[in-house]
Amino acid sequence: MTEQMFETVLVANRGEIAVRVIRTLRSMGVRSVAVYSDADADARHVREADTAVRIGPAPAAESYLSVERLLEAAARTGAQAVHPGYGFLAENAGFARACEAAGLVFIGPPADAISLMGDKIRAKETVRAAGVPVVPGSSGSGLTDEQLADAAREIGVPVLLKPSAGGGGKGMRLVRDASVLANEIAAARREARASFGDDTLLVERWIDRPRHIEIQVLADGHGGVVHLGERECSLQRRHQKIIEEAPSVLLDEETRAAMGEAAVQAARSCGYRGAGTVEFIVPGNDPSSYYFMEMNTRLQVEHPVTELITGLDLVEWQLRVAAGEPLPFGQADIRLTGHAIEARICAEDPARGFLPSGGTVLRLREPQGDGVRTDSGLSEGTEVGSLYDPMLSKVIAYGPDRATALRKLRAALAETVTLGVQTNAGFLRRLLAHPAVLSGELDTGLVEREVAGLVADEVPTEAYAAGALLRQASLRQPADGSGWADPFAAADGWRMGGERAWTAHHLRVAGHDPVTVRVRGTADGGTELLLPGAGTPVRGSAGPVDGHRITCTLDGVAHTLAALPDGTWLGRDGDAWHVRDHDPVAASLTRAGQAGADSLTAPMPGTVTVVKVAVGDEVSAGQSLLVVEAMKMEHVISAPHAGTVTELDVSPGTTVAMDQVLAVIAAVEEETE
Repeated sequence: MTEQMFETVLVANRGEIAVRVIRTLRSMGVRSVAVYSDADADARHVREADTAVRIGPAPAAESYLSVERLLEAAARTGAQAVHPGYGFLAENAGFARACEAAGLVFIGPPADAISLMGDKIRAKETVRAAGVPVVPGSSGSGLTDEQLADAAREIGVPVLLKPSAGGGGKGMRLVRDASVLANEIAAARREARASFGDDTLLVERWIDRPRHIEIQVLADGHGGVVHLGERECSLQRRHQKIIEEAPSVLLDEETRAAMGEAAVQAARSCGYRGAGTVEFIVPGNDPSSYYFMEMNTRLQVEHPVTELITGLDLVEWQLRVAAGEPLPFGQADIRLTGHAIEARICAEDPARGFLPSGGTVLRLREPQGDGVRTDSGLSEGTEVGSLYDPMLSKVIAYGPDRATALRKLRAALAETVTLGVQTNAGFLRRLLAHPAVLSGELDTGLVEREVAGLVADEVPTEAYAAGALLRQASLRQPADGSGWADPFAAADGWRMGGERAWTAHHLRVAGHDPVTVRVRGTADGGTELLLPGAGTPVRGSAGPVDGHRITCTLDGVAHTLAALPDGTWLGRDGDAWHVRDHDPVAASLTRAGQAGADSLTAPMPGTVTVVKVAVGDEVSAGQSLLVVEAMKMEHVISAPHAGTVTELDVSPGTTVAMDQVLAVIAAVEEETE
């Protein structure tokens, strides 16, 4: 550490990136200051920081996006610098300027570089002038809807609508049919405005079966700029990266060097300083034809894979550069060793169309060590809501070659347990075993094409069996804790004479129909189960339970699952299921009390952002009526049939729970002769 290094740094973010930055600050002996909203008062990043400051209520606009409150927190704690992480204000030029005006060092690029590269239209013009190839598309800023549509028609569909002010897939729309341009432009503007506060759009030619390759750059304030190799980010869903790796199997050394030099020139063209990423779109059949897409003027979510193959701590070098240190190495000193792959764990339910999920983290197991790293903001008891980004953690694996890294990551995902919150861990594990992924034949559309085969839509019988066995065991325990159980009081099917009776356990997993598993003891002290769909019983046993793991044995075959001591939460191979007791009578009464097929219900917990109808309006089948947003994701609610709006229980800004009735559409009665 030099004499110029900061004594105290405020981390203007939350979740896993805040925890990750705090880790490096601690290793450098720098005091860390966390900030938190009311929703994060007991969050992991708050507990791990040296000190923490409340900055407002739960909504991000009143806390994490409040420049004034962040600067007040820095002043109160004596911070000399601010690390913005990624997301929120990380690429906000106004925040960078406000930090400078307050006498704080913004640990990121100059505000002018953020402003230039944050405007995708100006960014393309700037790097084009520096000799960097760009994707053909619209020119000029502030285009109207009609001008965007005209540009799209001139380029020719398919085209990609993109927000000028931000990235991460928010507000992006792939349009293959010119007749829907108006609706897609309107939707893209809404998402862009909600995500970035700016609804300016541009349109670009869509390249079929493209690869998404990005180059990590690092620049100091003394004219030194290097690149740290590339990352392959082609495995995406809805334009959101879900798996990233370094290096890419697509590039040879010559193409890697050429793309790296183009990235360096892009960084120089805007006077960049710090860690940044230059993103390219690459035709899979012609890697030498690469095009600049955008520059992310911040640390990337996927930075750990670059750290693992270069041996550099990028957060440390962000701090050192911000403190005025020159880079002590040049391009010739950068060595790429081995292979690293990262998987993003998100709070979403693949079986329900990847709708956002939420809940309380009841049990947590995150793999570490032996070539595996987990960056996480989770801890047991964490409440996952719908206010912030759905990414919870990242699991990263490193090996001497790609095959080893893939194998380690699949095993690590199988060991990942986030019980209480549905995640995409199992989906990612299956994706990593897909033949195209194993061979490296990737493109940005692969996941969408193969998604149906990667979603586990059935709960395996061993999960229900484990739940029933543990439930049965709990029935045998004395209620008073005396250690002695009255056999006549135990609801386990025991009787003094005749054949032992079956005990029925009605079990249910969210999103699935209830099933009945019948359990009974055998004369030799064993247990028999009659599983759903099975014609004959199987022998089974469950145990031991250590609060995290259970072994369920069915006909001599052992299955290892994660579990709570009472057996109500189970997981396996990256998938998780909440297996709970289910009362069929109560359920039927609940369903009877709900509105029927005319009802429109919320598919996820979130906030209603758009209401396009009023009571009394006539609507057609499939007509878009409302928009619900959660975790920066929009879901359009459409009319199930033609009819009249008879009830409308929400307005823009209404917070709704999953399955809450939003509106009722009375069907048009067909005329009869």
